[in-house]
Amino acid sequence: MFSLKQNSWFIRKVVIWRAVASIAWSVLLLPVTTAVFVLLSRFSLFHPIQWISDCTSLLTASSTIFSLVVLCGVVLITGFFNLEFYTLVPSIPCSRMALLGTVLHPRQCVHSLVYCTMGMLVMWCASVTIGGRYSTLGAPCRQSESGEVVTCLNEYHLFLLLAGAFMGYSHSFLGVVQNMYYVSFQPIQQYKYPRFKGCLPMVVKCSVIQALYSARNFAALYFFFGYVPKTWISSTLNLQIDSSLQPLDSLTGLLDFSLLYHLSISGTFLYLTWYLTVLLFRIYVTEAYSFPVQSTFTEDAEQCLPKVLVEKNTFVMKFLALQDLALLSQHSLSRRLEVFSLSQPGGHPHNWNAISRECLSLLSELTQRLVAHQDAVASNGRVKSQSASSDTRSASSSSSVVSGTEDIAETPRLSVPLRTPGSVFKSSVGGANSALTAPFTPDVDSPFSSPAIRRLVGQQDPQSPWFGTVQSPHIMRRGPKLWSASTECQSNGSPPASPATVSSPPAASQKPSFLAQWLQNRKEQVKSFLAKRVLIMYLFNKLPEASSQALFADCQAHIWALQGLSHLVAASFSEDQFGVVQTTLPSILSCLVVLLEAVDRHFKLPHASSKPGRTICSMGDSTYKTLRFALRAALKTSIYKITTTFGEHLIAVNISTEHRKRLQQFLEFKE
Repeated sequence: MFSLKQNSWFIRKVVIWRAVASIAWSVLLLPVTTAVFVLLSRFSLFHPIQWISDCTSLLTASSTIFSLVVLCGVVLITGFFNLEFYTLVPSIPCSRMALLGTVLHPRQCVHSLVYCTMGMLVMWCASVTIGGRYSTLGAPCRQSESGEVVTCLNEYHLFLLLAGAFMGYSHSFLGVVQNMYYVSFQPIQQYKYPRFKGCLPMVVKCSVIQALYSARNFAALYFFFGYVPKTWISSTLNLQIDSSLQPLDSLTGLLDFSLLYHLSISGTFLYLTWYLTVLLFRIYVTEAYSFPVQSTFTEDAEQCLPKVLVEKNTFVMKFLALQDLALLSQHSLSRRLEVFSLSQPGGHPHNWNAISRECLSLLSELTQRLVAHQDAVASNGRVKSQSASSDTRSASSSSSVVSGTEDIAETPRLSVPLRTPGSVFKSSVGGANSALTAPFTPDVDSPFSSPAIRRLVGQQDPQSPWFGTVQSPHIMRRGPKLWSASTECQSNGSPPASPATVSSPPAASQKPSFLAQWLQNRKEQVKSFLAKRVLIMYLFNKLPEASSQALFADCQAHIWALQGLSHLVAASFSEDQFGVVQTTLPSILSCLVVLLEAVDRHFKLPHASSKPGRTICSMGDSTYKTLRFALRAALKTSIYKITTTFGEHLIAVNISTEHRKRLQQFLEFKE
């Protein structure tokens, strides 16, 4: 999520101006969409000449110009919310309770209230433009008893205003459910105009479909509860209710074709105005940006690609830098030569070392996240298998290989540079235990979560029998689990302690008090009681694919790191004059193979390999649901790119026997 308080040169010079440009184009498109709406609202099949003349005079009327000014204000507020709420890593609630908490969050409630207000404003402009019986809230009517002319409530105008508020809340609600503020990057780069022209039919289609759904739902809601706002507003504004007209909260009142037609086209105009603003913002923000590889002046050093890649706070800059790395590694010979160049004086490959270090750090972090997820699944009430333990040791050995290269002698950073959605886990990013705070335990606060899961994310009950180093009751008789100790030691850089050196506390201090034991028993009884309630289990149960989707939520950055690293390594075979890549080639190959093994093991888990079903047309971007498949394809493609380029020369590379056997499968095209 973006914050205007971020003090970054990229936010000030690039992102804000791109957002302003998208808002400006949205404002310029308002007269076009308004003219189309006027033509449709005054459509007359049997009087075409009068239809065109009425529309022409209406477009130049003062009421239409004032409505355009109001619509410009709505577009400005929409653009501000796009800039404030957009995110590059989608928020994936892993249970219905988490989704409910997101919808009821105070920030989201304010967002919904603002969009309800904007929906009423747009519908007011639409009703004024349509005119006739929709123009004003009060209309003159004659009382049946005395015959006196009084001001009555115009229910048609009220109906459209309430429909606008309902559509505004629907848009805000779907923005959370469908991740409408998630901004994804296109795999194929396009210029802004061709991309807008290609997406415009989809936006119009989504606007029409969503307007029809909202019109249907609002009509049903007004049929049951329409009497409440109608009575309250008439009594508050001292307006009479015209008894000679059919009320709209009845079946005969709602079966009005003209009313439903104007409601549908007004809703389409409302959604189209918002969706065009969202589309233009996505197009402008995700436009490729070229960072210089190296700079002559010291003042511009922070804007160079090696410096930008290590940025942790400005995610949009980091994503665009990784995208630029993937593009230059494939299409720019001159910039690749700058990456392979040596510093003067000194003759050190600082550019390559910084870029490769950051890419390897990203891939190693993803490997550790996958291994921690597999450890959590294996330890959830079961004994961890020997194969999983060996996989963890292989991941640890790969990390040590990465850290042993020239000019990368420092230990790779284990702090996560890209944040996983906050709805997935509660730990702070980049903390001491960030290697274990992976998005595999989204409902750690649930009363039905396993104590073994809480152990991995650092949330333990001191009175629980799993408190301490023990992970499962089956392992309690076997002493501490060495695999978990080694994983924790990787976080702080200290060597794993042997079981003989672990000092056990006295037996008296381990025995809980009577009160604590009584509270623990009551807590377990409450949990078992709630676990039998169907509604509670429905709210707290994990959604099938949510854990896997949340685990790979930020994998677009890893895909670019894989593409950039593999293409640079392949290009170095003929372009690297100084051999700077050869020093890190063993680390790169080991890191890719270990990540491939972790990904393959993840796809053997339940629901990990199942593809999401198709959804109806919506502006919510669902590409994050298939990111794990894209990552696996990019990973295999990257390894094939290196093996087909180097061929039999890889035999001379110093890597382990297991990794060499796996690479041989790629050399023989058996993967």
